[in-house]
Amino acid sequence: MLSNGELGASFYLSVLMGLIGIGIGIAVGFGAGAVPVYVGLLLAVVAVLIFFFARFEQAVLTLLVLRSALDPFSAQQVPAAFAIGLDLLTILYVIVQLLLRQKINTDKFFWFFAAWVAFLGIWIVLPLVGWGLLGTTYFLDGIREWMRIFSWLMVYLLVMQLKEKIHPEKAITVLFFSLLVPLTVGLLQLAIPSSLPAAISCNNCLNSTLGHPSTFGTFLFLFISFTLWKLGYIRERRWLWLTLLGILAFFMVMTKSLTSLIMMSVFLVSLIAPKLNLLKLIGGLLFIAMVFYLFGSTELGSEKLAALLETPIFNQDLDISRTILLSFGDGNSANWRIAQWTFLIDAWKESPLLGYGLGTSKYITYFQNYAHNDYLRFLAETGIIGFISFIIFLGVQIGFLIKYLRNSPLGSPRRRLCVTMISIFVAVILGMATDNVWSHTTLFFYWWLLFAIVGWGEGEGNSP
Repeated sequence: MLSNGELGASFYLSVLMGLIGIGIGIAVGFGAGAVPVYVGLLLAVVAVLIFFFARFEQAVLTLLVLRSALDPFSAQQVPAAFAIGLDLLTILYVIVQLLLRQKINTDKFFWFFAAWVAFLGIWIVLPLVGWGLLGTTYFLDGIREWMRIFSWLMVYLLVMQLKEKIHPEKAITVLFFSLLVPLTVGLLQLAIPSSLPAAISCNNCLNSTLGHPSTFGTFLFLFISFTLWKLGYIRERRWLWLTLLGILAFFMVMTKSLTSLIMMSVFLVSLIAPKLNLLKLIGGLLFIAMVFYLFGSTELGSEKLAALLETPIFNQDLDISRTILLSFGDGNSANWRIAQWTFLIDAWKESPLLGYGLGTSKYITYFQNYAHNDYLRFLAETGIIGFISFIIFLGVQIGFLIKYLRNSPLGSPRRRLCVTMISIFVAVILGMATDNVWSHTTLFFYWWLLFAIVGWGEGEGNSP
């Protein structure tokens, strides 16, 4: 027998589903007489909803795996539509669970994350009340940026609902299927680059389905890290994971992204430093040497490494003023970055407290380009107030990861996972100093779902 509370929840749920059904029926009827394609879209929505609630675990994992294949359709706004759809599904699921008086899984970090996202909403409201040097000129850019970050929060919340429904290790293993489409497209770009216009950029750098070589590189870096985590504790079929590691390393080199290679090197140093022994040291150094050798053996790779030597850091004959002048025509991306950062700091000085608004950094310098430094990006877009909040946000993440590490049994897969994620985090925060890593939506999409998974074991004994 159902209790009165359960009967009431079922009644409200029936009413809600009935209203949704009526709305869809009306929309389908209108669409059939107006634009028939809408009927197909609405029926697809119905199918997704049925699958989502009938097979929740499978539906969520399918959606998470699917994300890595969507960026080629950015011009058609498919990734944005996917993010909005995922947000709505998450919110709908939470509403249904509340009506049924079922538990909603959250943790302390989720509420901190939610508070920070809400705080960033200040930079959406301020232009509407007449604040700022740019007014509402780039208001839509701010909305898009805020929604992108909000979607990460919803991904975190959605994955938290899988807690106690699926084992953490199984969930992470399923995520490796996210590599299937990107690696297949990357292989096609290597085999027949002339037939794929998306590959023709940066002297045939591989971008696969991720839109940009650097984005593809950081995506591969993340999965290389978790492949190493798997190799740290599995005892059977290790050759499969070793083969995957070699394939991922090869594709990362072929992206010709120096940022990704540096992040990989920082990750390995951070990973082996706490328990340094001769075998790990030799293995880590050999892996780094192999990757940089392959990178330097390419024409573009050798040019990028040589370009670093022609910057004020390594060339005492260059100062900032000369570097800025050279950046207009020498083709040195390192000097260009230094010039861009100088322009960003000069722009920030005009609005030091609250900056120019979310998503505006690419409009406020001479180059009209992305910041290529995420710390300066936050400083210019949100001022010193938003910048401090960003640094706190990063600090809280590492704090939670250290907490999870301390609460994990020695030698457990979860403890190794915490160490792996801390090493990834160190690499990411250093990578953000020289590139637009914060704009790598796919990287952070998978980072946040993994961050949620590693937190499942808190107080439950259910660790990967």
